[in-house]
Amino acid sequence: MFNLIFVFFIIVSAVFYLYFKTRQFRTTYMLPIRKKMYAGMAGASLGVLLISFGLNQFTLDVGITRYIIAAVFIPLGLYVSVNNYRRYKHYNRFVVEEAELNQN
Repeated sequence: MFNLIFVFFIIVSAVFYLYFKTRQFRTTYMLPIRKKMYAGMAGASLGVLLISFGLNQFTLDVGITRYIIAAVFIPLGLYVSVNNYRRYKHYNRFVVEEAELNQN
């Protein structure tokens, strides 16, 4: 049962990662702060994907290799998601100001 939940989170976070990466690349060159904000959101989604994949390894068959993979992916995913979420929050404050400057 937990396996299906983690697979759902893996798929959803992969879709969000692709969505935000696409938004990042399709944003015009005149909005560099918005591009960085989308990059932070994509990175946070990638971190959730890594965490979900690591937790999914615990629900599968018992084996030392799976525990090693989980032990690597979970802290790495936490680091990536927290770091990119902070980046997103930082750049999100300047998006409105950037839009006002580029309107004129």
